[in-house]
Amino acid sequence: MKIFGHRGAAGLVAENTLESITKALNYEVDGIEIDVHCCKSGELVVIHDKTLDRTTNGMGNVSEYTLQELQQFETEEGFIIPTLHEVLDIINAQCELNIELKGKNTVLPTVALLEDYIKNTDWEYDHFIISSFDHSQLFELKTITSNFKIGVLSEVNISEVLSIAEALEAFSIHPPIFSLSRDEVNLAQNQGYKIYVWTVNTETQIEQSKSWKVEGIITDFPNFA
Repeated sequence: MKIFGHRGAAGLVAENTLESITKALNYEVDGIEIDVHCCKSGELVVIHDKTLDRTTNGMGNVSEYTLQELQQFETEEGFIIPTLHEVLDIINAQCELNIELKGKNTVLPTVALLEDYIKNTDWEYDHFIISSFDHSQLFELKTITSNFKIGVLSEVNISEVLSIAEALEAFSIHPPIFSLSRDEVNLAQNQGYKIYVWTVNTETQIEQSKSWKVEGIITDFPNFA
């Protein structure tokens, strides 16, 4: 069972920062999960919410600021919002990377950047899973390229997204731990999908995930996992 650090190591260091990602790497995780939005000047920035309010001292929508403006804001710990470019550099193909497409218009720039890194660095297609709750973005991705593994995120039961996963020829389904059952896991795995569960943070949840033989968990506490 693979261990993916959720937004780096979100339970230990401010989420989706280079410092949080470095912390996860220090625990030799199998993968890291991050979120991307496209900012006003076109760069892909790594932040979960569409607004700055919860995680930084800024306010308003991420999409309304240029990168230069965004990097004036800080988390409570004094960390800045990184770009996907910076995240790729710091991970440097040491582990897998699950990129969740959050904001609009993220598909094309994400594919372009990853293709560039695959061509010019040690990163390979197999290092990446591209996921989203916005399944329309995954369908857009599918029309552009079939080189990347697709992960279908679900806020509910696995069975409710199986038809979408089939249409996308997805690699994996990513359900929440609170609605997961052994039957659901078996249903998806029997159809060839890998299961990556979020957000698995307690010993009970970890043991349950192991007993159900899921392929991976996404956790805020890679140290504990």
